[in-house]
Amino acid sequence: MSLVLDPAAQDLLFREARTANTFTDEPVTDEQVQAIYDLVKYGPTAFNQSPLRVTLVRSAEARERLVQHMAEGNQPKTATAPLVAILAADNEFHEELPELFPHFPQAKDVFFAERSAREGAATLNAALQAAYFIIGVRAAGLAAGPMTGLDFEGVRKEFLDDDHTPLMVVNIGTPGEDAWFPRSPRLAYDEVVTTV
Repeated sequence: MSLVLDPAAQDLLFREARTANTFTDEPVTDEQVQAIYDLVKYGPTAFNQSPLRVTLVRSAEARERLVQHMAEGNQPKTATAPLVAILAADNEFHEELPELFPHFPQAKDVFFAERSAREGAATLNAALQAAYFIIGVRAAGLAAGPMTGLDFEGVRKEFLDDDHTPLMVVNIGTPGEDAWFPRSPRLAYDEVVTTV
């Protein structure tokens, strides 16, 4: 059985999409970011908790502050990407649940009264949303360069607060010259999927 999604869209989102390591200086607009969010906000999360929070790094001053917390190999990419996003999990997401999960507003207190339960749920579900975000960037015709080579605590202290846990930094833009490393291998279907 074939996929319903058009083959060109499959290529754009998955087969031809790559992690970009260089970018042109073409800007990424607020309108493009809004369009990405307006698409990916519909991706599912448990209890519709939607814990992902995005900090856009646009100013030269903020960029300089961020670059110092990136691993050495990621610093040049982060310094030159047209837009950089810090993706974080909001550990206080439960405060929004009465609005986001209106058919069971008690979920806030029944399941997420304890901070440790919230942190685990926030990390898992924000990571799901981070994947949706990367796909959304690709759907906008842009390239994403997600990175976890960074000082997480330094980024949290510099840009966030104790209620937010950074997950990754994503460089965003139009791919530049020599943007791609060679494609790495993928596991075969029968190495991943087991039927019981």
